[in-house]
Order: sequence, then C-alpha cells, then structure tokens
Amino acid sequence: MPRRRPKVSVIIPAAGSGSRIGGSVKKQFIALKNKPVLVHTLQRFEHCSDVDEIAVAVPEESIVEMEKLISQYRIHKVRRVVVGGAKRQDSVFNALGKLTLQDSDIVLVHDGVRPFIHPKQISLLVKASRTHDAVVLAVQPKDTVRRSNGGRFFDQTLDRSALWLVQTPQVFKAGVLIKAFAKARKDKFYSTDEAALVERLGIKTKIVEGSYDNIKITTKEDLELGTLILERWSE
Repeated sequence: MPRRRPKVSVIIPAAGSGSRIGGSVKKQFIALKNKPVLVHTLQRFEHCSDVDEIAVAVPEESIVEMEKLISQYRIHKVRRVVVGGAKRQDSVFNALGKLTLQDSDIVLVHDGVRPFIHPKQISLLVKASRTHDAVVLAVQPKDTVRRSNGGRFFDQTLDRSALWLVQTPQVFKAGVLIKAFAKARKDKFYSTDEAALVERLGIKTKIVEGSYDNIKITTKEDLELGTLILERWSE
C-alpha cells in the first residue's frame, strides 16, 4: 500500500570532540539545565508531528551512552544510532546509508549541539521542502560585516542585506541528497554543510528565515546563553 506522504527523516551528526568548550565531557553530552545538550536537540524533533524517524551519529565510544539516554528520556523516534566519522560530512553519510529512503522522501540534517530549534520551524521547513529540492534555515547578520584579507586591516564593508548566517536544519529531497553525496565522494570534495554539496548539482537552495535563538553550542559562553534561552522558553 503506497504511503500517503513522503517520509520525513532527520539526521543528527553529533560526533564532534568539542575541543573549544574544554573539559573531559564532549559538548553534545554536557548538561544544559540538568539535561544533555543532545537530548534537548533530539526532543525538539521527537515532539514535532511532521518527523517520522531520527538517526543520530556519535563517536564509537559514546554509542552505549547514547542508547541509554534514548531509553531514559523515551525518545521513540530515534531508529538508528550510528558511528560518526572523522568529519561532519562523514557522519551524515554514515547515517544516510542506514536509512531506507525513496527519492521523494525528505531528509533534514541538524547539528546535535543546536538545541533551540522550535518544532514549528521544523514544520515550516518540511512544508517548504514539498516544493523545493533544498531548503535551508538562515538569519541575516545584525552587525556591520567587514572583510579583511590579511587579518590586520579592513578592506571592504559588505552589504549585510545580501548576507545570511546559515543555520540548521537543512532539508532536502532524499534522492537529491544521496546524489550529492555520491558526487562529493567521487570528487573527494568536503564542505561544512550539505547545501554546498547539493548546490554542486546545480540546484538552488531556498531560504527560510530562522531564529536568533537557534544557536550552536560551541563555547562556554554559548552554554551560559543557552541557559538563559531555556529559562525564557519555560516562562
């Protein structure tokens, strides 16, 4: 019996070491208001009715810990826990290979340490992906942006109205994303996000405006800011 709508799968790459945040605990497992950052992230997708399944990529030594957290917090939509790769792109590729997908299905890729994505924004992205092969969440910079080639003096002030700060989730038709990864592996091409891989196929990426709350936890200052965001969200 055919499906009534495309399946929506989420890939969460969370295999980074988190060296910039310091300490012995990897940043994705650091507690944010008594709950690991990665659990906060997973719960955003767990509570979104548009999401069907989740695959999360973690370091090999963290597999058992991840499975315990999934059970403890009853995150039922996580269907695959896979070993992450040396780079983000490798982790996404590993997870993508473990999913059973049709070309018309939808795949979201979201940073494991970006715990403030709202389920309503996820739904908005999924809706946009019905008519676009690639959709990316982004916000415009608030500050003046200047360019410096040497790092000592400014060379040019850029028009910030034409600039966007890219966030995640990034959303793609499954067939397009699989084709983009195949080409990248053939060409031995690496990028910091999946949209760049898809754009190499000649596909334009649709922008959906995001939220400034949707920060990536990278430093201790981000953890402090994240605590404030959680407190505001719970009011």
